[in-house]
Amino acid sequence: MSLVFHWFLPTSGDGRAIVGRGHSVPLEDQVPVTGSPGGGRGPGDHGSAWSAARPPDIEYLAQVARAAEQLGFTGVLTPTGTWCEDAWLVTAALIRETQRLKYLVAFRPGYTSPTLAAQMAATYQRISRGRLLLNVVTGGESAEQRRFGDHLSHDERYARTGEFLDVVRGAWSGPPYDFTGQYYEVSGATVMAPPEPIPQVYFGGSSPAAGPVAARYVDVYLTWGEPPAQVAEKIAWMRGLAREAGRTLRFGIRLHVITRDTAKDAWAEAARMLDSIAPSEIARSQQALARSESVGQRRMRELHETYRSGGGADGLEIYPNLWAGIGLVRGGAGTALVGSHEQVADRIEEYAALGIEEFIFSGYPHLEEAYWFGEGVLPELRRRGVVRLAGADAASVGAPAAASPAAAAERSPALSPS
Repeated sequence: MSLVFHWFLPTSGDGRAIVGRGHSVPLEDQVPVTGSPGGGRGPGDHGSAWSAARPPDIEYLAQVARAAEQLGFTGVLTPTGTWCEDAWLVTAALIRETQRLKYLVAFRPGYTSPTLAAQMAATYQRISRGRLLLNVVTGGESAEQRRFGDHLSHDERYARTGEFLDVVRGAWSGPPYDFTGQYYEVSGATVMAPPEPIPQVYFGGSSPAAGPVAARYVDVYLTWGEPPAQVAEKIAWMRGLAREAGRTLRFGIRLHVITRDTAKDAWAEAARMLDSIAPSEIARSQQALARSESVGQRRMRELHETYRSGGGADGLEIYPNLWAGIGLVRGGAGTALVGSHEQVADRIEEYAALGIEEFIFSGYPHLEEAYWFGEGVLPELRRRGVVRLAGADAASVGAPAAASPAAAAERSPALSPS
């Protein structure tokens, strides 16, 4: 099995703490105003590097994109929602900043016509020379959906997503496509020219309403970073549904990562992140996330329930090297692989043995953590024969533009005196 690795564009902002909450949690009060325990310098302390949030301006996002490309990542996921910049516009602006990097554009199908979405994707694929991937996000937050004028129920939204993807694929097929369903009725849906190649469709959903849609329409089924046993159950469920639909799926996983030369250093970084979060912020975030209709979000919250019920910080390591601390204040993907480069590689191989072929990682700050992963974990996986880079990918790794995390931070305009 050949594994594929993607990185993440922090279009809600970035920093040394958990910035860019996303998924139901607004951007207000992201940086705690309390100092670190014990009177030390920490998040919110005047002059602390922790308190320096990096805005998601195009120059910084371009740095992250170029670093991801140079380090050998295949693509970058770009999120969708109120609390981040628009994924279509940001990634279109970044196309000419990179040569090989693909853009995994997240979008919500209920907000636009499926024929228009097909046209947008076809145009994007041509101007990017085939570098578009699509992440279809049905949406599990009613308040967020209503903000955009969508008042359907949870299950209705998934049914509409199926019809949406039917029309999109029909419009890409060449001949004018007619469709009549419960949510869409179109006549002669088509595009100027079919995209080449057809963009791969990524999709996640843990509810009974989501599974059949994925089985019938998507290419890569995504799961958030649950323990391996739970991931195995989900893969078996989806493989069965896909088999009934006469199709096969690939599988991907969405995780954060904190990887260092030693496990001690990695867990020290995780502890520092946890110390940066005020209890009041955890309470506010969890109050917002508890309102989510997303089954996947409920499953994420259950992973850190012991800690929230008064357990110790060690309760956040829910499986060897799998840490649920991110999910205390961030919606969506809430777990991280934490450990030495070798340990992180071990966990990646464990997930791969279950059938996971694509990994979408992120880490704070995204520029520096991309280097930690790209210069630490990817070489380890290559030594094990798990990852083989060829062509442009191989040529880019180790090129003169490479830099350490510290050097990358030094070049970042967000960290410069001006």
